Amino acid sequence: MRGPAGKLAGLSASGPSQRQLRVAEEIRRVLAEIFARNSFRDPNLARENLTVTEVRISPDLKHATSFIARLGHSDIEQVLPALRRVSPWLRSQLAHTLRLRAAPELHFVPDTSLDYAMEVDALLRRPEVLRDLDEDPDETES
Repeated sequence: MRGPAGKLAGLSASGPSQRQLRVAEEIRRVLAEIFARNSFRDPNLARENLTVTEVRISPDLKHATSFIARLGHSDIEQVLPALRRVSPWLRSQLAHTLRLRAAPELHFVPDTSLDYAMEVDALLRRPEVLRDLDEDPDETES
């Protein structure tokens, strides 16, 4: 059944569907468990503490973008090639765990949101910003 503008009824163009959100969260959970077990044969990943902060999945559920953070370090770029090498193995682990017709292709990108939050926090702690924040707005009007 089509609604206004020829779109299928019940679908919104504003964001991911419930199914996308559910599948993405399951993928995030499974990947986080694999990273916590640290059962990689790749020597570049064997001693890394990685976490999956978010997973976004395409509407057709064929591509999953995983946002990865390296705990205690901000240089995640150096482990991305190793993650790409083990991507087929991770995909097979997902296929064994999840009940999907096909396991999605995995893409890894660094999660820079924590770095950005620390940068904003540092800016807010600067003396000139603290001085502006501590001013009482009622005093400036009189």
